[in-house]
Amino acid sequence: MNTLVVCSGGLDSVSLAHKVAAEQDLIGLISFDYGQRHKKELDFAAACAERLGVPHQIIDITAIGAGLSGSALTDDIDVPDGHYAEDTMRITVVPNRNAIMLSVAFGVAAAKKADAVAVAVHGGDHFIYPDCRPGFIDAFQVMQNHALQGYAEVTLQAPFVMISKADIVTEGARYDTPFEMTWSCYKGGARHCGRCGTCVERREAFHLAGVADPTDYEDRDFWKAVTSSFRAEAVR
Repeated sequence: MNTLVVCSGGLDSVSLAHKVAAEQDLIGLISFDYGQRHKKELDFAAACAERLGVPHQIIDITAIGAGLSGSALTDDIDVPDGHYAEDTMRITVVPNRNAIMLSVAFGVAAAKKADAVAVAVHGGDHFIYPDCRPGFIDAFQVMQNHALQGYAEVTLQAPFVMISKADIVTEGARYDTPFEMTWSCYKGGARHCGRCGTCVERREAFHLAGVADPTDYEDRDFWKAVTSSFRAEAVR
């Protein structure tokens, strides 16, 4: 199956790219510049494409991103520290981000005569991000079936949609994903901050998977306290 992978440069999508490269015919990676403050992630997507020997296309949708105001990823709003499932993390939602990106990716895939588009949404995203949930994935496929009817048949693959980030780490390790060559931190600094929701989730995932975490964090232990506190609140 000829598959195009949507790759941000993060741990999940880079792991997915390695998985698809091993199991299918990976025809390329597609990334999006939507004006995200952590734009450096795109460098990691480019490195992944080079490593896997496939083309890499960056689609510039910064003009669209500028209109998606109110998110800490695209606006002058601080990225909050804390657990990735806390309500405070809703400020990192970019409305319709996945719907927009996948619509473009499906158009590109259809033009390239690809069989599938693969995306790395996962179970840990369900708390905060509505366009990472199974219902969205299923509905998007139905919409695209209508949008491309008579022109192309492109399948949306979301193999991680019901599993945790720890499971993705396990899967990534299985396919020799170089985790140190991935970027998660929403703050986009010189190092992973270790305190934002994506860093906490990343750090916890390696711990739960029992896989050594090669990431250089500014605060390597913050995740322990915030995760324990969140779990304690959840069982009350």
